[in-house]
Amino acid sequence: MFKGKLRELSFLLTVVVMLLLMAPMAFAGEADIILPDLSQVTFMGGALSGMLILNLGLVICIVGMAFGWMQYSQTKNLPAHQAMLDVSQTIWETCKTYVLQQGKFLAALWVLIAACMVYYFGFLSHAGAVQVVVILICSIFGILGSYGVAWFGIRINTVANSRAAFASLSGQPLNIVNICLRSGMSVGLLLVSIELFFMILILAYIPKELSGPCFIGFAIGESLGASALRICGGIFTKIADIGSDLMKIIFHLPEDDPKNPGVIADCTGDNAGDSVGPTADGFETYGVTGVALIAFLALALADTPVMGGKLIVWIFAMRILMILTSLASYFVNDVISKSLFAGKTDFNFEHPLTNLVWITSIVSITVTFISSYFLLSDLPYAGGGMALWLALSIIISCGTIAGALIPEFTKIFTSTSSRHCDEVVNASRQGGASLNILSGLVAGNFSAFWEGLVILLLMFVSYFVSQAPSVMEIMPPAFKFAAPVFAFGLVAFGFLGMGPVTIAVDSFGPVSDNAQSIYELSMIESRSDATAVVKKHFGVEPNFEQSKHFLESADGAGNTFKATAKPVLIGTAVVGATTMVFGIIILLEKMFGNVIAKLSLVQPEVILGLLMGGCVIYWFTGASIQAVVTGSYRAVVYIKENINLDKAEASIEDSKEVVRICTMYAQKGMINIFIVVFFMALALSFVDPYFFIGYLIGIAFFGLFQAIFMANAGGCWDNAKKIVEVDLKMKNTPLHEATVVGDTVGDPYKDTSSVSMNPIIKFTTLFGLLATEIAVTMTNTGLKLGLAGVFFAIALVFVYRSFYGMRISAEKLGE
Repeated sequence: MFKGKLRELSFLLTVVVMLLLMAPMAFAGEADIILPDLSQVTFMGGALSGMLILNLGLVICIVGMAFGWMQYSQTKNLPAHQAMLDVSQTIWETCKTYVLQQGKFLAALWVLIAACMVYYFGFLSHAGAVQVVVILICSIFGILGSYGVAWFGIRINTVANSRAAFASLSGQPLNIVNICLRSGMSVGLLLVSIELFFMILILAYIPKELSGPCFIGFAIGESLGASALRICGGIFTKIADIGSDLMKIIFHLPEDDPKNPGVIADCTGDNAGDSVGPTADGFETYGVTGVALIAFLALALADTPVMGGKLIVWIFAMRILMILTSLASYFVNDVISKSLFAGKTDFNFEHPLTNLVWITSIVSITVTFISSYFLLSDLPYAGGGMALWLALSIIISCGTIAGALIPEFTKIFTSTSSRHCDEVVNASRQGGASLNILSGLVAGNFSAFWEGLVILLLMFVSYFVSQAPSVMEIMPPAFKFAAPVFAFGLVAFGFLGMGPVTIAVDSFGPVSDNAQSIYELSMIESRSDATAVVKKHFGVEPNFEQSKHFLESADGAGNTFKATAKPVLIGTAVVGATTMVFGIIILLEKMFGNVIAKLSLVQPEVILGLLMGGCVIYWFTGASIQAVVTGSYRAVVYIKENINLDKAEASIEDSKEVVRICTMYAQKGMINIFIVVFFMALALSFVDPYFFIGYLIGIAFFGLFQAIFMANAGGCWDNAKKIVEVDLKMKNTPLHEATVVGDTVGDPYKDTSSVSMNPIIKFTTLFGLLATEIAVTMTNTGLKLGLAGVFFAIALVFVYRSFYGMRISAEKLGE
């Protein structure tokens, strides 16, 4: 299977290289990004150098990585019953097989991208061989960063899941919350620290004439890794989840019944989709957003390098402080949680997570204003009004407060205590699965309206502040129009101001979900030594019913906070893409001039590009769900044919076969999606650069609302099922079956299509920077349009394959 995909990619690589080598060599712009000399940058009247700040940042990154590893060690040392450890190990082994396979897949994809980068930087930009090698190495570090943090995330989650399951028997539900949150915080801190460590090294220790291209290479590598791992993981997890869930209806099995061969695959999928995907996605998000701002400042402030250098170092200082503020907030929240919830057996599991998010947001905003004052208050400005440090602090804080506000608005539609989830349950009582699905669609649509308004309001505030004289003064006369673009990039950056905590609450979900499964798969209640082991470690008699209630409540809280992180990440993609498009605008301005007039909405190229972006978003939604549908069908067929209800548990061979089916269809879906996204970017940039800019904006904004709608509709369906299971205790009833059906619809909505919008938008925009420059430097119009036609035809072949090569048919399946 893998060799066939490698041959397919090799053929496409040959096509790309042969066609691109036909293009003439010409001037380059993105490759010419030259960063300011940071050794000349000082703050506080010369008392603090920019290089000292960056070197201190490296030390803080090492502290963050050490803390993440320490949390892993502490989690691993927590007690668990051997039966639970055995199940956890089985899940880890299947996860490891999946991640290793994905590593091979990523290597093949990198070859395709590397060919374009070699042509772009080596032939088009006339970079030396050594320089091209350094850029390629940076792209490899980008991929390895995404892949490495994904590996760490899946490892600590498969350690924490059994410990959380066992902690449920302690009678102290706060123990479950703390284990899940510790695991998530470990991932969040390690992720941000490693990403920032790499970026500081590129910024501070690679020659300034090469650091710009290295950042681009690093960002493309990150984006490639995140795209593959997020999309594949999203397809994998939902094939397994739906295949497992449908057994509840077909055979009336309880949740996570050991007889069901799909349960182990579902547990693997929880990690593949909700751990591997989000950690790789998070790594890419923080990196690409930073690269977008660096590229903007390097291009826009090329004539004022001192100011550009100060702002770049200031941005990195904010990122460095993000690690410390998140760490401090975590410890403060831990103290508060112990004082509020220790010893209680009945409290809302969402509250400790909500408190952590708000504490981090408040601390981050406070630190932003204080540190900006000390670093930027001595910058002179001629106009009246607010000082530059104040204006920039307000703009960043618009993004930081969004990191707390958007989760609150998301909970209105997805929390187990929300009226929308209640409505889905009530609709299901009389209308069954039909009204369940319709009611969930209502929640998703309403959520897109309200969360869209929140993002709009915060972006408007940032735009308003960007018109302050102090901000306008730093923009060159030719780029005064770009002040709002800079502001929007800072808003995207501010979204990530509490990065480790955003990842932590997102990673809470897969651990709590796996813990519930491990409890059932371990068959702990029938173990003769269960009571003795629990008393040994906790000094209490186990209450099995209470333990299951705790785990189900934790899973509900995990569902809610998995939902809250998704709009934050997609928001950064959209706002950050606006900043990245600026690079294309600068290129066109240098080559042709009068770009702003040609980007007017009365220009047909721009309108047609917007429409094309919408087309691709809706195709992508269909293609990703189609892969889930077909894979789920095959999983259900296999499970129905092989399940043995007379056995206490499914055979490991049957479970491995379900995992194989999930992996196969995840990669089939991914190869179709990646090739279409890749060749669409090449084809459309070759047609017309203004059309392509419209396409990128269309991708971003259609993707934003499609993602929010799908993520929150799915979260609402998921927690409506949780209300029936936990609050109403009505498992294995018609009401429960109706909510299970709704959840199977919501699964690919929230965990496949919606979450994949973020890397798709960013990869398209980043790769589009290179593709546009390759296109506009070609002087032969006929050749250019001919190449566009060839690339578009290749994309359409894989669009066709995404349905007709994946669809469910009786002939194909032998029925």
